[in-house]
Amino acid sequence: MKQTIYPRLAWHGVAKNKQIYLPFLLTCIGIFAVYYIVSYLTYSASVREMQGGRDLQMVLSWGTAVVAIFAVIFLFYMNSFLMRRRKTEFGLYNILGMGKWNLARILVLQTMMLLVTSLAGGLGLGILLSKLAELLAARTLNTDTPLGFTVEPNAVRNVILLALIAFGLLLLYSLGQIHVSKPVELLRGEKAGERPPKVRWLPAVLGVLLLGVAYFLAIRTTNPISALLVLFLAVALVILGTYLLFLSGSVALCHLLRKNKKYYYQTNHFISVSSMAYRMKRNGASLASICIFSTFVLVMMSTTLCLRIGSEDSLHQRYPKSFEVTCGVDDFNNGDAADQYLTQRVQQALEQSGKTARSPLQYRSVSFAGILKENKLLVRPMSEISDYQQLVEVTAVTLDTYNHLAGASETLSQNEAMLFEYRGSYRYDTIQIDDLETLHIAKQVEQFLQVGYNLAASCPTIYLIVPDDAALKALYDCQRAAYQEIPSRYTMYYGFDLDGNEEQQMAFYNTLQQALAEGTETIDGFSYSVSCREEARSSFYSLFGGMLYLGALLSLVFLFGTVLIMYYKQISEGYEDAARFEILQKVGMTKQEIRRSINSQILTVFAAPLLMAGIHICFAFPLLRRIMLMFGLNNTLLFMIVTAGSFLVFALLYIVMYKTTSHSYYQLVKKA
Repeated sequence: MKQTIYPRLAWHGVAKNKQIYLPFLLTCIGIFAVYYIVSYLTYSASVREMQGGRDLQMVLSWGTAVVAIFAVIFLFYMNSFLMRRRKTEFGLYNILGMGKWNLARILVLQTMMLLVTSLAGGLGLGILLSKLAELLAARTLNTDTPLGFTVEPNAVRNVILLALIAFGLLLLYSLGQIHVSKPVELLRGEKAGERPPKVRWLPAVLGVLLLGVAYFLAIRTTNPISALLVLFLAVALVILGTYLLFLSGSVALCHLLRKNKKYYYQTNHFISVSSMAYRMKRNGASLASICIFSTFVLVMMSTTLCLRIGSEDSLHQRYPKSFEVTCGVDDFNNGDAADQYLTQRVQQALEQSGKTARSPLQYRSVSFAGILKENKLLVRPMSEISDYQQLVEVTAVTLDTYNHLAGASETLSQNEAMLFEYRGSYRYDTIQIDDLETLHIAKQVEQFLQVGYNLAASCPTIYLIVPDDAALKALYDCQRAAYQEIPSRYTMYYGFDLDGNEEQQMAFYNTLQQALAEGTETIDGFSYSVSCREEARSSFYSLFGGMLYLGALLSLVFLFGTVLIMYYKQISEGYEDAARFEILQKVGMTKQEIRRSINSQILTVFAAPLLMAGIHICFAFPLLRRIMLMFGLNNTLLFMIVTAGSFLVFALLYIVMYKTTSHSYYQLVKKA
């Protein structure tokens, strides 16, 4: 046998089946291009030098691993469709006299052809679009990027390694499939697994139960920290439950539709339901994958887009004042000296800069965390806290501070207190903090002091108003005894707004830092921190902009997956249904009836993943909203509008993808 016959057979095997190989190649090129772009932005020196570029690169570095893992899994999934066509081809070669070693050589050559083509195309497209991606990144960060075009060697290396690993694993898997199969099995490989599966009610019910548990966790979880932990469990339950429901539940649904005689015994429904039930095992896996990928796209786009749109709201939520100065002392008795020093230094910086503070807010407080069980607050170090559902932050102030800030004239007796809980509802008339005397809640105020670090806190905050400094000191001593080596400090807060543009704000920020740094050694245990909204703006935009950028890239990759699964599902079913509809036409079924039957089948099959993805998003919304609170986004209406808008846009894209891929199905069936 001439050695040149192997490359020719390998080439003809790809060329003759371009309808299934071309989409696979295009997807490989797209995935490798996206992976190059993500790696390029992660390593690029010009991106690193942008304002907020390091934060963007940190976020994008998370995406490189996600894209790589997804690429390998997805290519394996697509290869299963290719192998169904390859098995028939290799079975024919085997019967004509070729041994499995000869088949292996053809398979190796085909894999090398696909590898070289997809790698060259992916790198070429990625390098070509890398500068555009860099410009978009700069736009996202509200900054400029230097001119010039570069190729990042580290990104090229990463793409080559990913391609070699992915195609190497695909080759080993395919060789194993050829090795263990008999010639007749290879020849009939495309027809394998077509017997109608039996109805398995247990997996179907288990799938519903798993989804029910995931939905219950999403709705009942109220603490943002717990929500982040629950998210991973809920995702695993949703994935498993979705696959069980589509694999077994879809078969059970077909079984129930068959029992409905009015529905089943109609020409278009009879053919479509019978056809779906005939191969629903494979249909279920494909539809579940489409549903999961669709859900991932919706979650990523709605959350990251909402964070980017609401970044200004989040910034003002975290920094309600233009400047916030916080200082603390270890000795409660040094509070007056620290407060006086803070006021003097801030006024000194204002006079030096010729500025006037607007809407000043100044107070003293004691803050600590604890576990709230009914009306008992247990002060414990974070290392000893395991149940984050009951975690609360406590900020205690005196009655004089409250009356001054609220413009009120309230009075309190000893062992009385007033209370306001942010992101919660306190339902008891008393509160006992560790071993201190029980405090009677004289009044629950409707609104009180809210500052940036509490507004952005991931747990509820209780504002406790106590009668005097003695009661405040008792709380301070209590938390010091509980925290031991890491106690909270007696804190003085001074926040105010300042007129001026970004440059003037940053100049005052430096002046204030210098003023506070002088003379701090005169007060024992004194420390301070200064927050400036303008100084933090670039970090906010780079973080949220980077998350949007990464979300868009990952959504693009998952869209690749969704389109390819839909396409190969249509192609594989088109080949299988062509012969069936030819027989049906011979026995008297008209072309119009066949087309109605096809429409009924395709619409029923492809509407299910989109509807299920919508249900997943609806139940995930409360959980995602609480996670968004950890990023300082408290605008529920904005998140709701963005999520609904993302679903509508994706639904339109889904319909376009469905129409485009279903055309291939119609063409294959029409040939019959």
